[in-house]
Amino acid sequence: MHKVSVGILGASGYAGRELCALLARHPGAELVFACANEQRGTTARFGNRSVTFLAPDDALLDRAQLVFSALPHGASRRWVDAAHGAGAKVVDLSADLRPGNGAGTAAVPYGLTELARDQVRAADVVANPGCYPTAVLLALLPLLVRGLIAPGGCVNVAAASGVTGAGITPRPDLMFAEVSGDYRPYALGNTHRHLAEMRAVMRALDCDADLVFTPHLLPVARGILATVTVPLVEALADPLELWRSHYASEPFVEITADVPALRHVVHRNVARITAHMAAGVRTPTVIVVAAIDNLVKGAAGQAVQNGNLLVGLDEAMGLPA
Repeated sequence: MHKVSVGILGASGYAGRELCALLARHPGAELVFACANEQRGTTARFGNRSVTFLAPDDALLDRAQLVFSALPHGASRRWVDAAHGAGAKVVDLSADLRPGNGAGTAAVPYGLTELARDQVRAADVVANPGCYPTAVLLALLPLLVRGLIAPGGCVNVAAASGVTGAGITPRPDLMFAEVSGDYRPYALGNTHRHLAEMRAVMRALDCDADLVFTPHLLPVARGILATVTVPLVEALADPLELWRSHYASEPFVEITADVPALRHVVHRNVARITAHMAAGVRTPTVIVVAAIDNLVKGAAGQAVQNGNLLVGLDEAMGLPA
């Protein structure tokens, strides 16, 4: 079969390396360049393929039909524009084009695939969602699109991520000796940078509710587990049925009566979700738990899912389910 020529910008970070690994075994893609400025000239192995990183200025943008930008927030936008100007379709994994981040634009769809599949398919550039927002919004979507969240209520999210969510830049507080055997919250006070993105999507779906988000650091490499507590306009007789019917045709969402765990989702491009009504409360309240791999469904896997749609390939091609 004809293979789509693909390039990666920012290939040496965790998300970039995950992209390299996915694309190395993607049956419909041929990796024509992978750029990593600080590691330019070095070689990394992904499966049975060796990849030598180029400097961004040496990127063969005019040779790629599809470009993934995993560059840092604030640095990605100009390279996205350059790749698009060279004729490529682009998936941006940074926050630069996401809703709620100032630089977003209505012409660039928000690539939560299960929400915006048709818009992604018709686009040239897509803003890939953040890892926490992917887990939280997939947990909330069946309620959001039906207007079931109590107006003026407060959606409360406690979510925990593995340390790869903080990026590859060395930090003393993320050293093994600091995180091993520990568990702690961060960004207290409802200040995490992903809040703007989640709030913007909730507003776009006409949700009039507050959002309180408290992230935690898990002493594991990868994975996100989000517990989302939601006040409702009415009790749900069968919460699982609502989520099952909403996601019935989705290849990468699993609804389960069991409690999702990280071991169910790591190295897979899936979100595993359960929902249960809370007992002993005056306001009808549902507790939704979602688990994803922050580097796959929360980053590189979702990017490939969106990239497949951009270039007309099967959405699930090359992705570990």
